[in-house]
Amino acid sequence: MLYAWYALRSLVFYVGYAVIMVLQPLVGLLICKVVPDRWLQAWLLSACRAAVVWARMTCGIRYRLEGVENIPAGASVVLSKHQSAWETLFLQVYLQPSVTVAKAELLRIPFFGWGLALARPIAIDRDKPSQALKEIIRSGQLRLAAGDRVIVFPEGTRTLPGEQREYSAGGAMLAVKAGVPVLPVALNSGDCWPRGTLVKRPGLIRVQFGPSIATQGVGAKEVNQRARDWIENALVQPVA
Repeated sequence: MLYAWYALRSLVFYVGYAVIMVLQPLVGLLICKVVPDRWLQAWLLSACRAAVVWARMTCGIRYRLEGVENIPAGASVVLSKHQSAWETLFLQVYLQPSVTVAKAELLRIPFFGWGLALARPIAIDRDKPSQALKEIIRSGQLRLAAGDRVIVFPEGTRTLPGEQREYSAGGAMLAVKAGVPVLPVALNSGDCWPRGTLVKRPGLIRVQFGPSIATQGVGAKEVNQRARDWIENALVQPVA
């Protein structure tokens, strides 16, 4: 009975989510040529914010922030755990100004992909790793120089709670080359918004921002390992 209730709430969520993700790109495409870019980006971000709020209203998915004082001012590379679509929405809003490294095939999804393209992510082809790395470094340095934060999900895909994958060093390499700090982010969104099912569960997502990692004089491999160690260790700590 409880599962059926969660399923019904999830259905209500997806109806509203679909409206948001269809309306966002359609309006964005209509206004992109006639409004300042900052207005367009604000509109796109408002859709991400609305989706997070809608998930709380319909599915009871709340969140708590920890370690906000660790977020460096100015440009940085954010290396985040990736368990659901929730953090792709939330981090873009909370860590503004920011840009996300995303799979190029996502831009081809009707409606959603159109809106994502308007947000100008760093789009990479995961089937061509060397080319993808060059694009992360090239575009990432340009965005960092403009003062943006670059959000990278180093595992490359969503993981189940408790699952660990290899962390790609591309984000760490970008940070080292640009001389900016790395901000590690741990979260447990998969407990509420799990991969492999449309049914969402109510609960608390802990978003933990770790101490920033300096990159001057440190190799990318070491930076990447430090971020991974902190993230995976933070995820197993009990809820305070």
